[in-house]
Amino acid sequence: MSVSIVKRAGARLGLGLVLLGFRATPAVAQPTGPAAVVEITGTGTTPLPADKLLQLCRKYQVPTVDVRRWQNHLVIYGPAEKIRQVHKQLGTSYGKATVKLYSAPFYKFDRQRCTDKAVSKQWDNVLLTANLVRDPAKQQEYLAYHATQFQKWPEVGQGFCNASFQQLLVFRNGRQLMLVISIPHGANLDELNPKTTLNNPRVDDWNALMKQYQEGLPGTKPGEVWVFLQPIAMKKQPALQD
Repeated sequence: MSVSIVKRAGARLGLGLVLLGFRATPAVAQPTGPAAVVEITGTGTTPLPADKLLQLCRKYQVPTVDVRRWQNHLVIYGPAEKIRQVHKQLGTSYGKATVKLYSAPFYKFDRQRCTDKAVSKQWDNVLLTANLVRDPAKQQEYLAYHATQFQKWPEVGQGFCNASFQQLLVFRNGRQLMLVISIPHGANLDELNPKTTLNNPRVDDWNALMKQYQEGLPGTKPGEVWVFLQPIAMKKQPALQD
């Protein structure tokens, strides 16, 4: 991906990630096929209501467990075809809000790169977001590093294998990045993450290198780069009437 070392409430976030404050969500079944992300960003600082997005997700059978929020951002992650159907409906649902489609990941790790290729039947997803720096040359450097990471920095992928990460995807739209880390359902990311760097110091080298390419979104605290997109507490919804 990836994410460089970042401080967030005393924690480091990187590829070796030390991710504190992760809140588990209901599990999702192991996905099949391509995935995508849609983000809705409000014009002000007031959080956007999620009701319309949840209704669209239910209508198009997108798992609402992966509807997330950070400040005035709403995000939904799911199967690409269904996410695109939701995306088409959002322009009229959220007025002047900005709607962005992250149509495909530019980076993907999965268990096929591990010696132990077994995958869990159910996953918990962690979603985070950050910006690339404004310098176009550095943006291209960042993408080039990721295009050759598995060949030139194999220790990073091995760290993900060691930590039992099931999948790791990084999406991009303009400068903004969306990161999805999938772990076995019920696992504790705070416990898994240190395994990415255990006896694997080159992951720390990678994190230090990536730090120069990333910065926080508007609204982040000084020194904060990657932020967690928090699950939306969902009430039981009545069945939709078509």
